Amino acid sequence: RPQPAPPPRPSPHTHAFDIFRPPPPEGAPAMAAKCYPTVSDEYLAAVAKAKRKLRGFIAEKNCAPLMLRLAWHSAGTFDVATKTGGPFGTMKCPAELAHGANAGLDIAVRLLEPIKEQFPILSYADFYQLAGVVAVEVTGGPEVPFHPGRQDKPEPPPEGRLPDATQGTIAQHHLRQVFSTQMGLSDQDIVALSGGHTQGRCHKERSGFEGAWTANPLIFDNSYFTELLSGEKEGLLQLPTDKTLLTDPAFRPLVDKYAAVHPRSFFADYAEAHLKLSELG
Repeated sequence: RPQPAPPPRPSPHTHAFDIFRPPPPEGAPAMAAKCYPTVSDEYLAAVAKAKRKLRGFIAEKNCAPLMLRLAWHSAGTFDVATKTGGPFGTMKCPAELAHGANAGLDIAVRLLEPIKEQFPILSYADFYQLAGVVAVEVTGGPEVPFHPGRQDKPEPPPEGRLPDATQGTIAQHHLRQVFSTQMGLSDQDIVALSGGHTQGRCHKERSGFEGAWTANPLIFDNSYFTELLSGEKEGLLQLPTDKTLLTDPAFRPLVDKYAAVHPRSFFADYAEAHLKLSELG
């Protein structure tokens, strides 16, 4: 039988974001109707190689929490009303690094730069989000889908769009204002993303708080929720924005669900929420 002709190769002069991917194979399951930017084979190869390098680097340096925070803060500035902000590489700008909520992220940018320089074809926007995906995977968390094609933007967003953990009695309103009204995410996304605090710790000089949320802040599991349900413990952190997950009638059932013995449900919902966050805008 004659073999079908291979798809045409892109011109060497075609921009990485300007070619079309072939349609899915016949009989493949239907995918969600979302239009992703298209990238060249060369770009995809660079993503795969960069991911391998990031896996080794992040595991060696034990810097997964820092890289996850970089990815989150890069994306969490998106505003649905103005279509500004979001995961478009502006975190490398000194003006955005100077935002109070981003204290310490200059370390992440500096650590990543030698690897980024090896892949000039990649946008910073894609590279920072790829680092966040890898940070979850290398610490035992779920595989978060990654779709390349973000382009870098020149201007950082204004300060004040990221969550503020000091909101106290209005914490639940604040979380919904930032995640739902501003970013367009759901209550489920809010709780699932909060579970990402199973990684990392607060530093007093950066946030005014000190301590980790879990006993092992370099492991991605559902212990954020089990610790939240077990009450405050000496040496572990529970911020107002954490405690409100227990008192809000929509948030609490999700906390109970994610604290189950097997983290499968949390992992699935976290991967979905992380994907949404990383693709805002």
